[in-house]
Amino acid sequence: MPTLVWNDELKLGVPAMDQTHEEFVALLAAAEAAPDAELLACWSRLVEHTAEHFGNEDRYMLATHFAASNCHTTHHKMVLDVLRQGLTMGQTGDLAPIRQMTRELATWFAHHADTMDAALAMHLQRVGFDPATGSLSHAAALPTEMIHGCGGATCAPDHAPEASADAEPARAAAA
Repeated sequence: MPTLVWNDELKLGVPAMDQTHEEFVALLAAAEAAPDAELLACWSRLVEHTAEHFGNEDRYMLATHFAASNCHTTHHKMVLDVLRQGLTMGQTGDLAPIRQMTRELATWFAHHADTMDAALAMHLQRVGFDPATGSLSHAAALPTEMIHGCGGATCAPDHAPEASADAEPARAAAA
């Protein structure tokens, strides 16, 4: 049984994000269950998918006034760097770090989706952002200034949006 199984509690209400997250969970489960002979190929697919997954979310944030320096984007970069390090270790024959990462990634993902991604999903819904087209149906709801925090309660007050209409609902979603 995989450490993380896709379920309705992981859904965020943004179909593009939910589909990507469901694919991520399936790829993670495949890597976790893979025999040693297949682990590196499974991990490689997971790393490739995660790079695209994070890249899409980062583009959504930029299109809707999350600054490139926000903590959500920084978090993506750090996690992807660790996954790539695991791939490099696996390519040298050391599969133990990948085995450990599959279990830890399951815990990380559930928390990340419930906090940072939930705040982003709420923001995207509020501004009416369509990930497929990049269009906004509620452009007037965009914050007037770039959001430099993640929009969640875990950000320091000096990094969170101050006057944005998005600040309180996003904090509530992330709490």
